[in-house]
Amino acid sequence: MEKYGNEVRQLLTMIGGKENIQAVSHCMTRMRFVLGDPSKADEKGIETISCVKGTFTQAGQYQIIIGNDVAVFYNEFTKYAGIEGVSKDAVKAAAKTNQKPIQKIMGALGEIFAPLIPALICGGLILGFRNIIGEINFFEEGTASLADISQFWAGLYQFLWLIGEAVFHLLPVGIVWSITKKMGTTQILGIVLGLTLVSSQLLNGFSVADTAAGDIPVWDFGFARVEMIGYQGQVIAAMMAGFVLVYLEKFFKRICPEVISMIVVPFCSLVPAVIIAHTVVGPIGWKIGDAIATVVYNGLMSPFGVVFAGVFGLLYAPVVMTGLHHMTNAIDTQLSNLYGGTILWPMIALSNIAQGSSVLAMSVLQRKDERAQQVNIPACISCYLGVTEPALFGVNLKYGFPLVCGMIGSAIAAVISVGAGVQAFSIGVGGLPGILSIKPEFYVYFLLAMAVAIVVPFVLTYFVGRKKLAAMKETEAAAVQEENQNAETAAKETAAEAPLTELKAGLDGKVIPLDDVPDDVFSQHVMGDGIAIEPESDTVVAPADARVNAVMAETGHACGLAFANGMELLIHIGVDTVEMNGDGFTMLVEEGQKVKAGDPLIRFDKSKILAAGHPAVTVFIVTEEGEAKDVEYLSGMDAKAGQTTVIRFQ
Repeated sequence: MEKYGNEVRQLLTMIGGKENIQAVSHCMTRMRFVLGDPSKADEKGIETISCVKGTFTQAGQYQIIIGNDVAVFYNEFTKYAGIEGVSKDAVKAAAKTNQKPIQKIMGALGEIFAPLIPALICGGLILGFRNIIGEINFFEEGTASLADISQFWAGLYQFLWLIGEAVFHLLPVGIVWSITKKMGTTQILGIVLGLTLVSSQLLNGFSVADTAAGDIPVWDFGFARVEMIGYQGQVIAAMMAGFVLVYLEKFFKRICPEVISMIVVPFCSLVPAVIIAHTVVGPIGWKIGDAIATVVYNGLMSPFGVVFAGVFGLLYAPVVMTGLHHMTNAIDTQLSNLYGGTILWPMIALSNIAQGSSVLAMSVLQRKDERAQQVNIPACISCYLGVTEPALFGVNLKYGFPLVCGMIGSAIAAVISVGAGVQAFSIGVGGLPGILSIKPEFYVYFLLAMAVAIVVPFVLTYFVGRKKLAAMKETEAAAVQEENQNAETAAKETAAEAPLTELKAGLDGKVIPLDDVPDDVFSQHVMGDGIAIEPESDTVVAPADARVNAVMAETGHACGLAFANGMELLIHIGVDTVEMNGDGFTMLVEEGQKVKAGDPLIRFDKSKILAAGHPAVTVFIVTEEGEAKDVEYLSGMDAKAGQTTVIRFQ
């Protein structure tokens, strides 16, 4: 008997029919589609299907969160639709063909800057702290700073520049390394090329403007002279140099015999790349970067700057949903290095706050809707801390009007920020903590803009939402009722005589809160509440007597359990380990198998997970509570598999 017959038929219709599906696959929790025409998908309708916990689009894939039963749903869907599923790699390949050129470019840009953002945030905070202790005269009637009156603070002020210089002056090293990492070429060659751009033998790039042309050192080759200029802090020049190296290496790998490639390829790639970087793409990239930064800076500082600010603030949230926002990282960094600060970043932080305030209003409006609150509350917190995707895709875009209300508040706040000339030291922490990156002389104006970004979206969303949600109430109530009926049926199917009051740890290791897991779907509690364990053993065991209700047989990295009280548990080893295609994982159970507490479920190789670049943290998520009440999630202790209680309930 089909478990999801009605839901499968609804989804196929709402997604645009069989002819709109280019490829479909699934991971442990999500259906992954590549659609011929994404606009044909009825996202609001799909969200009302009882077994759907959320939807979002990422890297050209339309993903629908189902939960533990995704494998069952997937099998029923492909059978009913009369289509064959494909591997996750095939879905990714199809998704890339479904992206527009600008989306591919921005996606690549985002992947290049993603590994660098933690360092840029850290550097921005350090510059802000240095400014407070060494540049602002708080003492002796406004004539001395903290560093001026204290040797300790003076020493700390000088010491912190060691990190600040590494982040901003030596940024090209990180950029070129990240490009080689993303493009799959030799990363150490990228690091060496980056070092040649910031070598101490060169005139520091930040000193060029203050150095007379005749005093700039040169390499004299007799027939040509090349200026010995460093590219400290340069973004575009470093990116261009990095891609020159990548394509040279790929070219020589393709034409060079394998037996001599270890010698020929590095030499023939690196030497020409360094020459081209300092003679062609470096000077060109410098001019392009300066031109972009100058246009943006002058535009924002012009009499029409507030108009630009209003448009930017209004459209930034929708731009985030397309992935095009990654370009602002390069512009922000260039502005910071060229002008000692950026006007863009404060507006981005304000947009985060505005969208979070819309979610806060939705949380107030839906305070009696437990299912909605499971998404609203973590999404609001995440948004206020600078991560907007859970709020945008999980709440605001779903209903529509909160997104628009947030955009309006963001636009007004951006006008205030730019009108007052607010600047940040660099890319920093987003959302409410964004003030830590703001230059202290602009604190008052930024606080005013923050107040607007909080109040305006909240008020607009609240009053618009009261009318909108009333119209949706009947449909949502029906969906909740159907979900409760499904949960009750599942509880009866798995009922057993012995009462269950706790789940033991499935691994040896440190138990941490789910919020600390580096994956938004898990840390934002989209799938449900739970705990995570930093593993010190290599075998996941059953935390109690259960039935295996789902396995990832192909990849072996996850499984699901159903307990006697109707509770269901998702066990997922590592983050993004689906990409390892089963390497390092051994599934020890089969779907439908009954297991006892302590029985081995999955064996894995932690070293392989880490070598593949994935965190090994393993999550244990309660996707359905069943008849359990007062569920308590315990963390912060060292656990022993099968012995330490990590989840307690009645």
